[in-house]
Amino acid sequence: MWNEFSGEKRMKILLATDGSSYSKAAVDEVANRLFPVNTKVCIVSVYERMSLINTLEPMGVSHEYYAEVDQNAFKSAKKITENAAKILRDKNPALIVTTVVIEGSPKSAILKEAETFGADLIIVGSHGHGVIEGFLLGSVSQAVALHAKCSVEIVRK
Repeated sequence: MWNEFSGEKRMKILLATDGSSYSKAAVDEVANRLFPVNTKVCIVSVYERMSLINTLEPMGVSHEYYAEVDQNAFKSAKKITENAAKILRDKNPALIVTTVVIEGSPKSAILKEAETFGADLIIVGSHGHGVIEGFLLGSVSQAVALHAKCSVEIVRK
């Protein structure tokens, strides 16, 4: 996006993280790289709700239990984004850093948030699964790279 006052390009990066060591490599990559002044980085973490997945109460497990699991997943995702933001702000204070936690499927939530944010670049870590594991598990980084409307960088550990 062009800055209407200075005519400079203001880059917008969406950094997706799940708190894994693979995502940490992506956070470190952004923290240690030089970007144009006023580059905006939106750090996003996505969690899936258990209460939607498990609407039945198998073997006496209550809805309250699933609600607590969901709340803990939200808190964990929030902490992940806050930790990543601290790393970026400490190592690269020129970046304008925001965070967002989203409930949903990681693949679609990352793509939707990138569009909403107007990202020029999406950066994700790769778990490095092989072809068969990636097919069976469903690679988030691969899905993002295939369907994003902007550039995607996949960082390997």
